[in-house]
Amino acid sequence: MKLSPREAEGYFAKPEADKTGLLIYGADAMRVALKRQQVLAALLGPEAEEEMRLTRMPGGDLRGDPALLLDAVKAVGFFPGPRAVFVEDATETAAPAILAALEDWAPGDAQIIVTAGQLKPNSKIRKVFEGHPTAYAVGIYDDPPSRAEVERVLAESGMKNVPRDVMSAISELAASLSPGDFAQTVEKLSLYKRDDSSDLTVEDIEACAPRSTEAALDDVLNVVAEGRAGEIGPLIRRLQAQGTNGVTLCIGAMRHFRTLYACASDPGGAAQGIGKLRPPVYGKRRDRILRQAQGWGAAKLQTALTVLTDTDLALRSAGQTAPAMALVERAMIRLAMLARSR
Repeated sequence: MKLSPREAEGYFAKPEADKTGLLIYGADAMRVALKRQQVLAALLGPEAEEEMRLTRMPGGDLRGDPALLLDAVKAVGFFPGPRAVFVEDATETAAPAILAALEDWAPGDAQIIVTAGQLKPNSKIRKVFEGHPTAYAVGIYDDPPSRAEVERVLAESGMKNVPRDVMSAISELAASLSPGDFAQTVEKLSLYKRDDSSDLTVEDIEACAPRSTEAALDDVLNVVAEGRAGEIGPLIRRLQAQGTNGVTLCIGAMRHFRTLYACASDPGGAAQGIGKLRPPVYGKRRDRILRQAQGWGAAKLQTALTVLTDTDLALRSAGQTAPAMALVERAMIRLAMLARSR
């Protein structure tokens, strides 16, 4: 049977112990692995490995020994409790062994849990799981995690006292990070808040979220927007050492100043305009953007966007010979001086 994404989320949390098996497939190996970990933990419990109730085998091993899977499925365990055989990274070469094991499966046998990469609709493995009356097939796609999924990850890590606005910020972070990075960030958050019963805050998230080139880019743009011209040079050197080029920095600056302009030009004022930003911004970042938009005003921001557009055109010009980063640095300094002008 084929499970929809919504049905799958519930099944991963509470798998049925009397079913034949489950196929989890998708292009993102990390997403597939996290779902497999979740369902095996819920199905078998934390002691499955020690009690030898879980057997692991690479899908490639089944090509040379097709009976390997069926033997493991039929094996009698020494400890009571549900059992499973996990076949990792199965391809079509493993299909004969998997099909035979599903056909010969009987109540009391170990469940067959299979993970695979992206499978076409005509895949033998996918078709047999989707058509089986007591087995399930789930496709994992690169969609942002749902609110329920984010809440589950937080609950499993022991995170409590999460206000609604902070939950929204975490959901945005989950959408912007890879599943593995998000899981590591939540783990870091749980350690950060250990023995701290106070509410989780946006500042806590910012302290634990991974710092990246994009974060360093934000540092430069905030310095420019706040008129701190003397700090621009060292920050740009750092970005350059990380591999950022002039065009990327210019594009980032245009995006930042368009955001400021959207706030400052709102008929209801910058405070109302910032509430219309999508995705929304929270915490210290919201306060900072609001201050910058109010300090610049719509008229000066139009001038800033003109400077950045001219710089971008110069960078892309076929006849341009000056170093790209030098051109961008000059534009950044010019904007910083403009921010301080009355």
